Amino acid sequence: MPQHENNSEPDRAGARIEAVTFDVTRTLIHAPRLGEIYREVLARHGIEVEPRAVETRVRLVWEELECRSDPRRDRFGAHPQGARGFWHDFVVRLCQHLEVGVPTRFATAELFDRFAKAGGWELYPDVIPVLGTLRELGLRLGVISNWDPRLPGLLEQLDLARFFEVVCFSAQTGVEKPHPKIFYQCLEVLGLEPGCVLHVGDRQIEDVESAQAIGMSAFKLDRKRPDGGLHGMLAALSTRAALWRDVAEQR
Repeated sequence: MPQHENNSEPDRAGARIEAVTFDVTRTLIHAPRLGEIYREVLARHGIEVEPRAVETRVRLVWEELECRSDPRRDRFGAHPQGARGFWHDFVVRLCQHLEVGVPTRFATAELFDRFAKAGGWELYPDVIPVLGTLRELGLRLGVISNWDPRLPGLLEQLDLARFFEVVCFSAQTGVEKPHPKIFYQCLEVLGLEPGCVLHVGDRQIEDVESAQAIGMSAFKLDRKRPDGGLHGMLAALSTRAALWRDVAEQR
């Protein structure tokens, strides 16, 4: 199921899909109160920010720091102070963009801890139903995501860990998507060839092109499109399964 314009065209020639792996942020979960949480926490430390301004600059700062990081290494492990150090620098740079005061390490540590908890995040409405359906269909599930060491605990708190046989994240593997190592590590745990696994995520390079480059199938989420969410992915997968049944019946 290579990436197509409508996100839903099945790959008729591919191997049978036995497992589905997922990105996490903006695929399974999002942070709709991100700006409000930043405003609330930073205000306690004497810094005033506007929630909307925070939300519009977070992606910019992420991409800016991404350009500065070694593409061969996980950005969290590469930082001298680990994930907490990375996120401290992130919030400091964000505040520079917002032209407000410099946050202390106490402020950035509080933000770090807030987003380690389920209260900082929400599941998309289609997540639990679709994951449940995939499990009922006998598919094995995993996670491949650029995340820091908080991820396993967060998945537990959000009641998502029970769905996944394997969770591979960049702070664990030492590399980030689109590096193939993080995909191969997941495949090794699953004991499957790339052609038997579908990866689902919202980023063209990190999720779609990198998965396809090693022979996996990929589905790019675009929740602005009617067929671009997880139900659209499930429909595409169902179409592909129907093709397998047709072939089997013809033999």
